[in-house]
Amino acid sequence: MSPYRGLGLGIDIVEIRRIARLAKLNTRFLNRVFSKEEIAYCSGKKGKWQHFAVRFAAKEAVWKALGSSGLALRDISIRRDRLGRPHVVLRGRLAPRVHVSLTHSEEYAAAVALVHPGGRAR
Repeated sequence: MSPYRGLGLGIDIVEIRRIARLAKLNTRFLNRVFSKEEIAYCSGKKGKWQHFAVRFAAKEAVWKALGSSGLALRDISIRRDRLGRPHVVLRGRLAPRVHVSLTHSEEYAAAVALVHPGGRAR
C-alpha cells in the first residue's frame, strides 16, 4: 500500500543557466539527479539545458507534492507517454497518481505536480 494518502500540490521554478552551471561544475550532478533515460533524452535535444531544468523543476514539484517522504530526486523520473505528455515514475515504490505540467522559456523552467489521493500512477 502506498504511504501517500492525501491530495498534494507542488510547484517549482528554476533558472536554466543555474542547472547548466551546476552540471558543468560538478560532473556527477546529472547522474545524481537524473535517470539514464532522462540524461539520454535531454542530451539529445536542442536546448538540452531547458529540458534538464524543466525535469529538475518537475522533480522538485513532485517531491513537494508528496511531502518529501524519504524520497530523493533520483527516485523521481519524468518521462513522456506515447502521446508526448509528461508523466511521473517513482523508482521502487507504489506510486500515487501524479499529474505534472511543465513549461520553460529561454531563462526559466517551471513545473506543477498534483497528487490524487488513493490512486496509483501508471
